[in-house]
Amino acid sequence: MKKVYCTVLSLMVPFLGFAKSDEDKKAAKADTTVVTEAKDEDEAKGAFAFSGYLDSYYMANFNKPASRSNMGGSNARVFDQRSGQFSLGLVQTKVAYTNAKSEAVVDLTFGPNANMGNYGNALFSTALAIKQAYFTYKFTDKFSMTAGQFGTNIGYEVIDAPANFNYSLSNLFNNGPFYHAGLKATYAFSDKASLMVGVVNNVDGLGDNNRKKGIISQLYFQPVANWNVYVNYIGSNEANPDTVTFKEPSAFYQVFDLTTSFQITEKFLLGLNAAYGSQKGDYQGYGGPTDTETWGGVAVYANTALTDNFGIGARYEYFNNDSGVRGLLTPAGMGTSVNSITLTGNISLADGHILVKPEFRLDAYPKVSGAGEAQQFEDSDGEWTKNSQTTFGLAFIYKF
Repeated sequence: MKKVYCTVLSLMVPFLGFAKSDEDKKAAKADTTVVTEAKDEDEAKGAFAFSGYLDSYYMANFNKPASRSNMGGSNARVFDQRSGQFSLGLVQTKVAYTNAKSEAVVDLTFGPNANMGNYGNALFSTALAIKQAYFTYKFTDKFSMTAGQFGTNIGYEVIDAPANFNYSLSNLFNNGPFYHAGLKATYAFSDKASLMVGVVNNVDGLGDNNRKKGIISQLYFQPVANWNVYVNYIGSNEANPDTVTFKEPSAFYQVFDLTTSFQITEKFLLGLNAAYGSQKGDYQGYGGPTDTETWGGVAVYANTALTDNFGIGARYEYFNNDSGVRGLLTPAGMGTSVNSITLTGNISLADGHILVKPEFRLDAYPKVSGAGEAQQFEDSDGEWTKNSQTTFGLAFIYKF
């Protein structure tokens, strides 16, 4: 304000019948220089920010599985895996340093869910994992580059419980990817459109399992106010090198992903996530199809705020892995598909620091035919007799 005041005053003085002396001019110039230098110094100093959250939950499973597991035959749930007991989820600590031209982020996770979300870079096989560790440099107001390990651009949901309306995570999230290590560049055409392109190591790994590199990209645009659209892609060769020749086999893994949300009113939001993936050849040592196989799914979200402290949201999802190339399988290791319906309440307390989320979820799988064939879920006797699972629980989250 001081700089603006001096400029305005210098324009007004001649009309008021006064002439500025050389001393006045020098003082005004010195004052302007001090303000500019102070501004530049503040921008160079930047600021630290510390944030994080912790979450826990209790989940009741109406099948009363003998193992007290919600996982079913294979990977039916992501993080809320335990039933009939109070469970700790994830603890996050995040430190960020930001100034006018750059940002650095160190994001660590702890607890039972940490290794599951960061299986490719868990430290020393403990519950401490690097979630993100990257820095960004802004070359201009429109162009920036980021180096390090960062969360994936694929998908609607994220690993952070406070950021998602639903507590349990979708199968689209569960089948990844989760994060990347590499270099990406973003160019903003305007505040309504931008393009990101990056080069990364193998999927969900701090290191790389071969010499090939993956390509990631994201096109963002806003067709109208409050409608955000993200078109995402990843393509890479995830094959382990041959143990004899040390050469990388011919293989590929790719995902096309569409994520969009429309804030229809101040209190009502609609969202959509659709993904289509394909794979041929080995995937990080797990083997793979000799011919191209595909998977995909779609999830629809609807959230509404009923009061300032209470909202309710619904998610419907269909995920198809009939090819068997992703993690969602039957107990016999065959491909399958699932329809899921999730209803979640969101209660906000302590000025938004505490979130309590009651949640109902139904997962229904095709019934496996044949006498004596194992279904997707176990019953109270430990027998695999159930092809659907219904859970109801409470999640308790504190964010800071």
